Amino acid sequence: MDLLTRDEYAAIAVQLDFPKTAFIDAKFKKGSGDTLPTVNPATGEIIAEIHACGADDVDLAVEKARTAFERGYWSKAHPSERKDVLIRLAKLMTRNRRELAVMESLDSGKPIRDCELIDVPEAISTIKWHAEAVDKIYDQTAPGGDDAIAMIVREPIGVVAAVLPWNFPLLMLAWKIGPALASGCSVIVKPAEQTSLTALRVAELAAEAGVPAGVLQVLPGDGPAVGEPLGRHPGIDMVSFTGSTETGRRFLRYSADSNLKKVVLECGGKNPAVVLEDAENLDLVAEHLVNAAFWNMGENCSANSRLIVHEAVKAPLLERMLARLRDWRTGDPLDPVNNLGAIVDKTHLKKIKSFLKKDAVVGGKADGPFVPPTIYEVGPSHRLAREEVFGPVLSVLTVSSDEEAVALANDTDYGLTASVFTANARRAISMARSIRAGTVTVNCYGEGDISTPFGGYKQSGFGGRDNGVHAHDQYTELKTIWIDLTDPASGDAVG
Repeated sequence: MDLLTRDEYAAIAVQLDFPKTAFIDAKFKKGSGDTLPTVNPATGEIIAEIHACGADDVDLAVEKARTAFERGYWSKAHPSERKDVLIRLAKLMTRNRRELAVMESLDSGKPIRDCELIDVPEAISTIKWHAEAVDKIYDQTAPGGDDAIAMIVREPIGVVAAVLPWNFPLLMLAWKIGPALASGCSVIVKPAEQTSLTALRVAELAAEAGVPAGVLQVLPGDGPAVGEPLGRHPGIDMVSFTGSTETGRRFLRYSADSNLKKVVLECGGKNPAVVLEDAENLDLVAEHLVNAAFWNMGENCSANSRLIVHEAVKAPLLERMLARLRDWRTGDPLDPVNNLGAIVDKTHLKKIKSFLKKDAVVGGKADGPFVPPTIYEVGPSHRLAREEVFGPVLSVLTVSSDEEAVALANDTDYGLTASVFTANARRAISMARSIRAGTVTVNCYGEGDISTPFGGYKQSGFGGRDNGVHAHDQYTELKTIWIDLTDPASGDAVG
């Protein structure tokens, strides 16, 4: 898609009709909580006043979701019927893609170029991919011998609470509702309180596409008012959460204190990029590393926020990274020339600023709500090498051997992603196998694609994976159906 000008995006923004209430039982409804201001992070302007939800709204949404699930007009529909509806949703999102992109940028501070070129297209692709997959996932039979047939079948788990982060509001919505709806579940979405707009708009489009009442609902509000009641509700069968490790722990406690609902967590990361001395084409490596560390203002759980580089190539690599950063602009999110937008809110900005200090290789100082790409050289014990900043801050650590690089890469509480750069395939595979992370890329930065499972080791994840057919596993239960084929009269196997 061709990008528009800043003035053209501003004209679209003026015309937007922002959703302002919860979406319950296929219609917009005022929540019982206080009004929740939605603030444009770049300007501080309140762009919408959303009627937040509370525990009573959670009860109502769970009741509607359970009724829809038990009646079966979605949960028991033929997979091809669910596929057709989700394909229609993807088409409606495509038709409204520019509106969704501008809404996402205004709401989150994300640069419009990323919303247009990455977030919205990938969200649509995710919905389509899971729609197409749902009638192509086969169940199994077990080797029961001649006297029995053992069928292993998947059934939708029931009512799902999908709790979203603020860094990729639309894309994470698609990552969760795509497989959950395709599997036949009823889904209640709790968007981050900072970024509710696109989730509410997509729910409206889903109803237009034919998703039945009660099957997809959105409850805006904060954690104590909506997140905790969902986590503790006995009518919720499963929670899929993306966000901080600290909040993820809470959902495990909520489950333990209530009905032992299934919990899937995708949490934080302190992800290493390891560059060995034989890495080829340092210009290309620098391009990958700059994108890995600073894309989306570093507000990315899979960001390579630790550069572990061999001493022989550190100086030329950093020189190339600094040259590359001269082309990265920070500023007005609606201006497509900018690579980085605004930090999502004042609270998170304050956290990032607490990590900034004077001796930066580049950057190191915020300008209002904007933080430019920042690089520090630190030791392994420094807090910049250990704590998740979740901002555009890269820590550089120097090593002299493969063994030291692997040890540093694994010296973290997290294990979400990692990258390895080397010209030697044997070294690459050995190192990829040795680093304890859910995704390891070689000679590039990334998360795989929609076909590959995404999730982490250690405190980065728990209970399942997003993306790929593996994502469907977390929204289904496995059932064994054992059929005895012996003749009741003779005791012999039938046939």
